[in-house]
Amino acid sequence: MNTKAKTAILWAITILITVVSAIYQRSTGPTKPVRHTIEAGNEEYDFTLRRTHVVTRDFFIRLENAPETLGGTVHYRRYPTNDEWTAKSMDRDGDDLAAQLPVQPPAGWIEYYLVLDDNGRKAFSGENDPVRLRFRGNVPAVFMIPHILFMFAAMLFSNITGIMVLFGHPGYRKYMKLAFWTLLLGGLVLGPVIQKYAFGDFWTGWPLGQDLTDNKTLVAFLFWALAMYTNRKPDRPRPAFALAASIVLLLVYFIPHSMMGSMLDYETGEVVTGFINLPVYLLFRM
Repeated sequence: MNTKAKTAILWAITILITVVSAIYQRSTGPTKPVRHTIEAGNEEYDFTLRRTHVVTRDFFIRLENAPETLGGTVHYRRYPTNDEWTAKSMDRDGDDLAAQLPVQPPAGWIEYYLVLDDNGRKAFSGENDPVRLRFRGNVPAVFMIPHILFMFAAMLFSNITGIMVLFGHPGYRKYMKLAFWTLLLGGLVLGPVIQKYAFGDFWTGWPLGQDLTDNKTLVAFLFWALAMYTNRKPDRPRPAFALAASIVLLLVYFIPHSMMGSMLDYETGEVVTGFINLPVYLLFRM
């Protein structure tokens, strides 16, 4: 097999791995909407419940194109607190069934659940599994779009680097450098800007906090910095370090996004990070 054909096959494998990683990243994590299917109006009805919202817009629980026979209430409270649940009726808004809930400050959370009835028959109750929603500041597209593109590019170049090392392809060093620089720009330059707009702080990872997104980005970058350093001399390549960095970044992408993120402490008014603190935090709140 000639070099061009081999390179094409390696790129095909790389693109497949990268796309699967991106889909997994998008479909997991604590901000993915919750989907439900119920029986209403003598048919199946699907609806989603949001788990993230920007503070610059009113927040509505909205069931789009809801059957006319469907009604209900939404129960909500600040999270994590011992507040009493507040119940609010859901009203008709055209073809939708909706209720407006109070917007919280950036990094503020609420938990809520719906109780729905269909012609007097209970059709759904989420009381035993409330949805938790986090509020964030609005991130300008001029920062968000490049951030997403650079992070996707970093994953793409990281994967091709690792695959080329595995198959003994000599071109891995070029893509190693591209992976390093795109990760630097997307993760450690634009990432803190996104964090600042969303939750008010540039950096909430180690040593300032326990934000998992910041920490996993930092770990991946350190591995890539080591790979760059050990492969700095063309006549003395160290492909094993590039392979290790590629594997670390792949593992990082399979950690659901936004876990162990920012949370507003309603008692102190301070933003804390790291769900790892949550059990202790709740213990002292009880």
